[in-house]
Amino acid sequence: MAQAATEAVTGAARTAPATIGDSEFDRDTAVTLREEGVYDAELSAGWTIIHAVNGGYLLALIGRALGEALPHPDPFSVSAHYLTASVPGPAVIRTEVVRTGRTLSTGQASLLQYDENGDEVERIRVLATYGDLDALPDDVRTTALPPAMPGRDHCLGPSDSAPEIPGSSAITERLDIKLDPATVGWAIGAPSGKGEMRGWFGLADGRDPDALSLLLTVDALPPTSFELGLTGWTPTVELTTHIRCRPAPGPLRVAITTRNLAGGFLEEDAEVWDSADRLVAQSRQLAKAPRTA
Repeated sequence: MAQAATEAVTGAARTAPATIGDSEFDRDTAVTLREEGVYDAELSAGWTIIHAVNGGYLLALIGRALGEALPHPDPFSVSAHYLTASVPGPAVIRTEVVRTGRTLSTGQASLLQYDENGDEVERIRVLATYGDLDALPDDVRTTALPPAMPGRDHCLGPSDSAPEIPGSSAITERLDIKLDPATVGWAIGAPSGKGEMRGWFGLADGRDPDALSLLLTVDALPPTSFELGLTGWTPTVELTTHIRCRPAPGPLRVAITTRNLAGGFLEEDAEVWDSADRLVAQSRQLAKAPRTA
């Protein structure tokens, strides 16, 4: 869930750039083929929010397994239902090829872990369609615009000494997030009430974005519920992500909005824009609203 970065403004500063394949993100989303359609993985404690593993990181890990299982390389549409909270440690990803075609292929996957009795517990179930982003036509007809937000140097990052959020969010040490000042009222006890979150996003080790890391990006900013005055855990129920094109190198801009919190649930709509002003990813998720007491 977007609450992954509840301490985003206290995260680690960017270090020497890492190349794709040599990043902590790549190492921690690695999967090992056990047998056809079955992959072993290790869920890293470095991507946790308090004790749970971030949903975007998990989606990227499952996305990597599906990318190996399917004949097409890139995620186009990925829908995940989060069934139980994942914890650091061993996991198994079971994949199934549902359909293959000339330009698209569809698969499903489940991530499972073992409980204290040694029984398998399903954590996430995913249905995804993959293709080749490099084969897409160049024709773009859109009314979408990049988010209106200050430049990176005028947004709030790790050097701005924002107040800490109770609990442990190890994932923030792996992210380079600078938030639009208009969306950080929650950090000083003055939320705007608008249900908006905007910021610049990158990985702390400088790794450039790709299609797989976009699955993390859509779920990495603090939740919009913070700006609604609710600062508790906001667990994801379902998350659908569309990858629209391969992102250009450089930092990303992320804008997330919530229009309706009702019945104890809220939706979050996210857009991700690259350094070339292209809309590279979109997502919508349904999440449980934080408890007020």
